[in-house]
Amino acid sequence: MPTHATRPSRLKRVLLKLSGEAFCEKGGFGVESRAIGHIAREVADAAKAGAQVAVVVGGGNIIRGATLAEGGLLDQAVTDHMGMLGTVINGLALREALEHEGCAARCMSAVPMPSVAEPFIRLRAIRHMEKGRVVILAGGTGNPFFTTDSAAALRAAELGCDAVLKATKVDGVYSADPKKDPKATRYSGLTFAEAIEKRLKIMDMTALALCQERRMPVLVFDFDRAGNIRKAVEGGDVGTMIRV
Repeated sequence: MPTHATRPSRLKRVLLKLSGEAFCEKGGFGVESRAIGHIAREVADAAKAGAQVAVVVGGGNIIRGATLAEGGLLDQAVTDHMGMLGTVINGLALREALEHEGCAARCMSAVPMPSVAEPFIRLRAIRHMEKGRVVILAGGTGNPFFTTDSAAALRAAELGCDAVLKATKVDGVYSADPKKDPKATRYSGLTFAEAIEKRLKIMDMTALALCQERRMPVLVFDFDRAGNIRKAVEGGDVGTMIRV
């Protein structure tokens, strides 16, 4: 398999993308203490290693706007906004769990709600990271019809991150679904062109195109395995790296 998508050395500033499913046990719903505790410990460990960390959170554990809209009763513009509110719930939970771990954190929302979260202001977010605080970015892009993957790519570009860390429950990108195809092979590295040509389901096309345009590497890895986020920021051999 291609391995020419070389890995950068230690990453100074990263954007971690967490799906909503990371906030609960498999098949669960909402926010579960064990799951959020694991995430907080892993993110705090990476921050303590010296990395500046921003986190974009999904909301699929609470509501999936596009799926709800398929029933025809609710317009997707409305259900997407409902999904954005779900990401704020996750963002607040992660902020509290990180503070419990002794890791300073701030939650910033693209959807204005000043009584519960700071508004997303680019320079303020950068200042928080420079002071060693983990910045949790909720509310997606603040617009319907854009996924939180697209929000992750956008915020990574805005904040000058070295890479997007795409946290999943598999240890990288495979040639096929490893749960269905025993012959599926894991790629250690890919280019964006190869990922698009092979139609690999890494991120939605809008997010992938933005990362490609900005020459922003994307690392897909298994966050369930303890220490993997820290290994990722330290340039360790973990997951699949996609880059230009």
